[in-house]
This record gives sequence, structure tokens and C-alpha cells, in this order.
Amino acid sequence: MQTVEIEPTFESWQEAARALLREGVSPAQVRWREASAAHQPSLHAEAASGDAVRVPRQFLDLARQAAAASDPARWQILYDTLWRLVHENRDLLKDARDPGVRRFQTLVTSKSADSKSADSEKGVESQGEGAAPFVPAKAGLGELRAAATHCKGCDLYRHATQTVFGRGSAEARIVFIGEQPGDQEDRQGAPFVGPAGEVFDKALAEAGLAREKLYVTNAVKHFKFEPRGKRRIHQTPRAAELNACRPWLEAELALIKPQVLVCLGATAAKVIFGDKFRITKDRGRFAPTRWAGKTIATYHPSAVLRGETEEQQAELYRMLVEDLRKVAQA
Repeated sequence: MQTVEIEPTFESWQEAARALLREGVSPAQVRWREASAAHQPSLHAEAASGDAVRVPRQFLDLARQAAAASDPARWQILYDTLWRLVHENRDLLKDARDPGVRRFQTLVTSKSADSKSADSEKGVESQGEGAAPFVPAKAGLGELRAAATHCKGCDLYRHATQTVFGRGSAEARIVFIGEQPGDQEDRQGAPFVGPAGEVFDKALAEAGLAREKLYVTNAVKHFKFEPRGKRRIHQTPRAAELNACRPWLEAELALIKPQVLVCLGATAAKVIFGDKFRITKDRGRFAPTRWAGKTIATYHPSAVLRGETEEQQAELYRMLVEDLRKVAQA
């Protein structure tokens, strides 16, 4: 992990980013810190030198705006976007459904740091603007978990019992991502402890995976539900809620740096692979992502419970265990 110190300006980030690109340093290998920084070469949109980094002018124009946001993760988001423009897809910014592009655009349209500071001095709470203002910089998992208890980045916190943060070792080589906590998880404050958690634990055991060596979390940290009498019925998070909670997930993955990342269910898979991912068609195959060299998606344990017949439940469970065995072998 390389720590890069920069002044909190677009120009300072710009200089450091080009140097990192020239050295082939990926976003996962960088930790950004705001401080006085030594001079480094600059990044240009269409520089004439042979080793210039060429990126769309649109990106530089938008990046200048994004750099004025108060999100402490903005430098990482900017470099993630830049890296993908250079190494993956020059037309990346045209994909409005891409999770990374959405996060970048959120920075561009957010209030400036000065405006947020003024609001804070007036006692205005930061609500409904995403979790980024609540994510502490340079924090460990314990600090992140504690900070998440105060998150008001979307309206889900208003009705949930509590924040349900990830659980497991910071040294875990395998990370599992589900959709959101359920009724029992919301009450107990831990992921995968309800009926779906029982299916999950059973499948892990059959696949030869010890849960105490894993890290388990959700894409959304608050329970979204519809009250029906005394029951609370699960509701699928909307894209805005997934995007609002994304800074917590990215902070977890940046700290743990898993070798294998497992998406449980369609919602988690779309957060990582994009909206075109289909769990019925694309599950069970490893692919590299910027979070892990081996990333795979499989059915959520709750899908087993929702099977309409015993035969369907058995088949869904078989496929879940089959995919988890691939994870164990990886």
C-alpha cells in the first residue's frame, strides 16, 4: 500500500495521479492523504510529450468540480475513474449506469466543501446526501463500524433499529457481500444471523469454509422494509439507496483487500459487476474486478428459502454450495 500525500486541491491531486499512472500503481494500491505534498509531474489532457496521459477533456472539467466536494474519499474516486478511463474504457463516462460513474457524478453535483462547512457551523445535519460525509478517513474496521452507527446518508436509518455493519477479520482473504440486513439482522446488529444466515452457515460448512475466517457484509447497512401488521416485510433497496451506502462498502473492501470477493444475490452482484449482470445466467464464474482478482456471484441464501417447492429449494441450495466450493478451492 502506497500513501500519497497531497494538498487538498485539484492541481495537487492531478500531479500525483500522473506520477502514479506512469508507475502503473492501481487504485487498490493507493491511500490518499491530505497534507503538504512534494512536487510531482502534472497530468495533462492532451500533452505533447511522449509519456503524456491522454484522457477526455470532459473528465478533467468534471474532476475539477469533484475536487471541490467535501467527500474525504474524493481523491480515491477520482483516481479510480481516471485509472479505468486509461486502462479499461475511454468512453466510461458515457455509461450512466456504471456504479463507479454514478459515484463520480455524485461528487460533481455535491455541495462544495465550504458550503458543507458553513452548514455544519449552523447546526445543519448532513442527511440524504450519501454516506461519504460520515466515513472517517484513514480508519480501521473498528472505527468504521463505530462511525457507521451515526450514518444518516439516506432515509433508511429513520426506520431501521440500527446500522448493521460487516463482521469478520480484517485479514480475511474472502469477503462475502449480501444485499441488506433482514429482520433478525436488524434486531441483533450482525449480518446473516436470521433464517438466511442459517442456510448460509450450513452451505459454508458443506463447502469447507470456516465463517470465522471470512468477512461478511452487505451492500446496504440498514434494513429496508414495509410494515404489515406486526411483521416487517423485506423491500429491495433502490439504486439511490445502494449508491448512498456505497462508501461504507468501498471503505471495507479497501481495508481488507480480499483475494476472493463473493456477491450473494442479484443486488450485490449488480453493485459490483454493473446493472447488466444476471444472476441466473452469470453466476458461478470468476472474473477480475478492481476489488479482487477473483470475484464471483451466486444465489443469496434467502433465495433458497423462497423456493416455491422443496425440489426448487433443494436445487437452489445445491447451486449455492457448488459455487461456494469453487470459492474454497480458489
